[in-house]
Amino acid sequence: MKNMLKGLGAALCVALPLLAQAPADAATPAGAGAADQALVQRGAYLAQLGDCAACHTAPKGKPFAGGLPMNTPMGRIYVTNITPDAQTGIGGYTEADFARALREGVAKDGHNLYPAMPYPSYAKVNDDDVKALYAFFMHGVAPVQQANRESDIKWPLNMRWPLMFWNMAFLQKGAYRDKPGKDVAWNRGAYLVQGLGHCGSCHTPRGVAFQESALDESGSAFLSGALLDGWFASNLTGEHNSGLGRWSDEDLRTFLKTGANRHASAFGAMTSVINNSTQALSDQDVAAVSAYLKSLPPVGGNGAAAYTYDPQATKVSLDRPANDAGARVYTAYCMHCHGVDGRGFAPMLAPLAGNPNVLAKDASSLINVTLNGTGDLVINGVPSPFPMPGFAAVLDDKQIADVLSFVRAGWNNGAPAVGAAEVAKLRQSTQAGR
Repeated sequence: MKNMLKGLGAALCVALPLLAQAPADAATPAGAGAADQALVQRGAYLAQLGDCAACHTAPKGKPFAGGLPMNTPMGRIYVTNITPDAQTGIGGYTEADFARALREGVAKDGHNLYPAMPYPSYAKVNDDDVKALYAFFMHGVAPVQQANRESDIKWPLNMRWPLMFWNMAFLQKGAYRDKPGKDVAWNRGAYLVQGLGHCGSCHTPRGVAFQESALDESGSAFLSGALLDGWFASNLTGEHNSGLGRWSDEDLRTFLKTGANRHASAFGAMTSVINNSTQALSDQDVAAVSAYLKSLPPVGGNGAAAYTYDPQATKVSLDRPANDAGARVYTAYCMHCHGVDGRGFAPMLAPLAGNPNVLAKDASSLINVTLNGTGDLVINGVPSPFPMPGFAAVLDDKQIADVLSFVRAGWNNGAPAVGAAEVAKLRQSTQAGR
């Protein structure tokens, strides 16, 4: 279980390669001036902030050419080509067309986009940033001729026109407006988190119509954690155990820039967010995001008392020979990386004692990362030395349930046990097609 609990849950929906883009002048028309180049470069930064590559670049595919499969409650869809190719991409889009697709979820030909595209968040992007993004995608990205693929959703669920009514019910139009009484950093952080960062797309629970239960801090469910595609995207509120309540501002800024801190390290889709997006943010923007998130009041959690570390009972259970089934698995497979004391070797190897993902009510992320491992964090071009391997081929459902129950009870974590049936269900859903 090396580096298990790679921390603040699954934020976008899929892990992908680093953002790759053509050099700034590669697709820029002859005669483009310095002002245009500055706009393209600003758009490139905003595209990283929005993590556009994560969904629009398929593994081993060309940048922004689409083709990535995404699972939805109705079936699988395939992300579209957003390069400036005139036939298969968005080369024929005007800036108004681009803005409408980005903020309202309506393509140039009038068909509605599925809300897997986070346009309810992008609706908050201001006009200046839309202009810069348009400049980047038209003049800073190489055109790729690659036809879009139809979804696997069957008729009648594949009809798009009902999405007009979904938008009427759930889409809140209008760019973000600064909140009075809040300082510049807080408002900038709110704009980034709610808008291009689209953190709520993964970290906010969904309603029966797949709508986010809240789009900003005025809703109590906002960023309180959510299950998505086999991962539980973590609570980002000030909740003490499973949220950010014990994280300092420095802890959070370190996590956003490197994917690891003394509490946890990134796993699942959050690895892609760190690799493609947040590590590239300016220090000022990272500080703004941290200021906003750290202002959110505590919501959710498992109702337990505030976590305090206690190694004693776990130390006894790990005495050789380990005296229960979970402890035996931990001793054989996990202890060398995560330690007898459960504190790991942060930030290289994640702690399990007090880790927010261990303390969460939903154990999906723990099961998933134990079964399937996680991809490398790549910071400044250097892969992490100790990625979490998968144990699906090594441990059976009961063994994984036993060791995760041991971890969730150990070191005073006090989280609910994991059942073998839960492991079997996730094994089946995540191993399909591998």
